[in-house]
Amino acid sequence: MRGLRARITVLSVLLAAAISAVLLVLAWRLVSESVAAVPQMPPGTIVRVDGVDVEAAALAEYLRDQARSRVLLVGAAAFSCVVLAAGILAWALTAHVLRPLREIASTAQRLSAESMNERIGPVRPRDELAELAETIDQMLDRLEETFDAQRRFVANASHELRTPLTVMRTELDVTLADENADNAELRRMAEVVRSASQRAEQLVGALLLLARTDGAELAVREPVDLAAVARTAWDAVRDEGENRGLRVDFDTPAAPAVGDPALLERVAGNLMENAVRHNVAGGWISVRTTAESRMSSLTVRSSGPLIDPQAVSELFEPFRRGGVARTGRGSSGLGLSIVRAAVDAHHGSVVAEPVVGGGLSVTVQLPSTP
Repeated sequence: MRGLRARITVLSVLLAAAISAVLLVLAWRLVSESVAAVPQMPPGTIVRVDGVDVEAAALAEYLRDQARSRVLLVGAAAFSCVVLAAGILAWALTAHVLRPLREIASTAQRLSAESMNERIGPVRPRDELAELAETIDQMLDRLEETFDAQRRFVANASHELRTPLTVMRTELDVTLADENADNAELRRMAEVVRSASQRAEQLVGALLLLARTDGAELAVREPVDLAAVARTAWDAVRDEGENRGLRVDFDTPAAPAVGDPALLERVAGNLMENAVRHNVAGGWISVRTTAESRMSSLTVRSSGPLIDPQAVSELFEPFRRGGVARTGRGSSGLGLSIVRAAVDAHHGSVVAEPVVGGGLSVTVQLPSTP
């Protein structure tokens, strides 16, 4: 900051010196021309000055020299004063003007991942530096939210992964400690360990998919029919839905979209899995597709427990399941998070709203043209 302050001061001094020099030259020329314009007496004319006889021509030359010398002397003094004053004022004013920049710099130096609560605060007067400080504070707010979300995500992921690992270790320790464990007990232990390992595998796969799609650009863009994708996703969970006695209603005309087929299949698959696993026994599922000039949509509605409208947006956060009533045994809490990340990667939109009487409706809109 001192270097900037010194440069501004030097530039101000140079500018003041240049202007003063120009004014001094103009004053010297103006005086010279004014003296030269004085009428000349005839050659040989004698004038008396303080009782002394002096030739008029010599007197005129003497007066011209005196006038030029006085202009140069006074001008040099004024020049020095102006340059000195410009330097002092520039140094003092830049200290006041650059104070917000020093505050911004000191705040930035204090910031770290563990101390993101530092802010510059309001700056007076309201000028460009105040706008810069406000913009930086807003950026810091977004960064703090991002860091907090990452901390929560890591903590939740660690907790979710620790649960199946704890189950497996407990089962192994208990079974191995039982010297009389028979084949039936060993098989029961193996079933529990396999179920826990499958849950851990599903969670790791979901985490990897979320990391791959969140904030990333698509590597593949191909024509995809959302109606076909929805029916394929239902086929994957049909048995589970029929075992729970769910009624399914399809109204799926062709709905063209452009994107990554694998990711869009995962989007439809997650919506169908949520509709089945977070439903009530004997409930219903409604699947609709629509196609417009530039956008196509897929809507999956399902019955289920009552959901607080204020908590609907939280369902798209990682590991948010909307309460125990909506948590299936195999749920990782990442389904709708992956849906949102994949839809954002396609430059689409996703909206969720509670269903009157209980349940959830999720609508995904995707571009139908490149």
